[in-house]
Amino acid sequence: MVKEFWINLPVKDIKKSREFFTAIGFSFSEGPGNSDESAVLLVGSKNMVVMLFEESVFRGFTGNQVTDLTNSCEVLFSIDAESPKEIDNLADKVLAAGGKLFSKPAENQGWMYGCGFTDLDGHRWNVLHMDMAKMGGH
Repeated sequence: MVKEFWINLPVKDIKKSREFFTAIGFSFSEGPGNSDESAVLLVGSKNMVVMLFEESVFRGFTGNQVTDLTNSCEVLFSIDAESPKEIDNLADKVLAAGGKLFSKPAENQGWMYGCGFTDLDGHRWNVLHMDMAKMGGH
């Protein structure tokens, strides 16, 4: 049945999105799926695919308008990090690349450390380091 899974995400400017995600440490596949209107963003050690599409292309195949992310949130992407320091470094890179933090790096529940940021288009990303040794009875 299901062989692979990928996410399709609308963006205003493919070039700027590629620059943003590259600046914060993500990579792109260079092959099929890449054009002036699309890019293949790779996430995590398993290279999960997030297809970035110019908004007009995205509207064309979904048949719907793109959500206004200034007033709503359609999804929260959550990714893990190796350490709190990696999260701090990522938060700095996000700000330097033009993204915004909606949740500054901080400890949560005594066993998680994370932050939340928005990319150039307002999509929300959550980055967590979970110290399972500290998890205890939570």
